[in-house]
Amino acid sequence: MSTTVAATNAARTSSPARERLLQAATDLFYNEGIHSVGVDRIVEVAGVTRATMYKHFAGKEGLVLAYLEGEDRGLRSLFAEAAQVSDDPDVLLDLVVAGIEQDIRDRHTRGCPFINAAAEYPSEGPVRELIADHREWFRGTLRQLAEGAGLRDPDEVAASLVLLRDAALVGGYLDGQDRVGPAFARTARDVIAAARRG
Repeated sequence: MSTTVAATNAARTSSPARERLLQAATDLFYNEGIHSVGVDRIVEVAGVTRATMYKHFAGKEGLVLAYLEGEDRGLRSLFAEAAQVSDDPDVLLDLVVAGIEQDIRDRHTRGCPFINAAAEYPSEGPVRELIADHREWFRGTLRQLAEGAGLRDPDEVAASLVLLRDAALVGGYLDGQDRVGPAFARTARDVIAAARRG
């Protein structure tokens, strides 16, 4: 077994120490930036040793990847929860818009974690690949919902909703969630309504 495979397997083994490390990294990376936070700070906040960190993660980049994978899982779970409420594509689209608005207000108040990470990792590599995969999934899922709802040009609808979410997450941080959240929801619903006409 290669060192990389062993590190990946170790990273997936859940333990209280691993969860503390991941929570500390998630909070610090999102609130302070990835490159500005060192390993020493993460292990101090998590209350573990460096050896424990390296037992669970393949260095800092492994921790960054786990942080972004957690963000990806969180958004996917929102879609899964919406699908449990209804299988009507029109209802699902409205639930997605409402969920993104709530996310802007309550959770991602300092911008999009994927956009923030992309700004810190401008070159190709595992972090940018994970970000690209996440965005492709998000765009593709919105496209499927738009197509299921019978909207005209579902690719364009999905692209518009992704763009609006990106702008709203950044705008919410700069201009305040109470101003931007409702503007996002109103504009997203306008895009959907326009795609129903004609």
